[in-house]
Amino acid sequence: TAYEISLGLVGSEMCIRDRILTAMFLVTGVFWVMNRLLLKRDEGVIEFLASLGPIFGLVLVLRSFVLEPFQIPSKSMVPTLKVGDFIVVNKWTYGLRLPVLRNKFFDVGSPQRGDVVVFFPPHESRYFIKRLVGLPGDKISIINGTLFVNNEMIEQTKSDIEPGNSRSVVMSETLGIKQFAIQKNLRPSRLSQNFSATVPKDHFFMIGDNRDNSSDSRVWGPVPKDRIVGKAVARWMFWDEFFSVPSFSRAGSID
Repeated sequence: TAYEISLGLVGSEMCIRDRILTAMFLVTGVFWVMNRLLLKRDEGVIEFLASLGPIFGLVLVLRSFVLEPFQIPSKSMVPTLKVGDFIVVNKWTYGLRLPVLRNKFFDVGSPQRGDVVVFFPPHESRYFIKRLVGLPGDKISIINGTLFVNNEMIEQTKSDIEPGNSRSVVMSETLGIKQFAIQKNLRPSRLSQNFSATVPKDHFFMIGDNRDNSSDSRVWGPVPKDRIVGKAVARWMFWDEFFSVPSFSRAGSID
């Protein structure tokens, strides 16, 4: 098909890792409490397990509330993000959520048009990453490969970035205060020919920068605000193959 199937950052594996990390923190935390209050041992297996409690706790706090690293496995955000990019997601930007349960308990800010957002789509529980193009109440249209927000055409200009194949073109697009590159087919795909939708209250409309090769809100609908995870803010490494040498040439902020 024209649309990718594997579009999560690292799929369900990251959700499993979150649960494993939380479980390890709880187990070692119990040993830490036991050793500090009851056993008070300075050596042995119990003391070793107890010493891991604060370490797992610190990692859990950082991953849950501050920053979390991800790796990009799909082409849905080309040319902004490539397969093999390692990125950092700011989980503080949009508010704090409980690990695993994901319930928000402290509000900080709201997603803005043009943000590159990590979230859980409405139809499954794995991490996805897309560009936010529609806020609650917006009318989103894509006609012949051109994006319209509230009936206003979003201007596209030719970019100096080379497309990945002869069937595509890379354009520069400005949405709000954000300017970024998108890739689209010379012949728009079905969902880029004549699509229109209105974003419901407390929802956001997400689209991949690789406009004709992305399964996104055009397929499975707008994303509820309680499924937003954080904002992708930077690339820090590129490593697409296990036996290749990691590169830092793409390191920098994410437009």
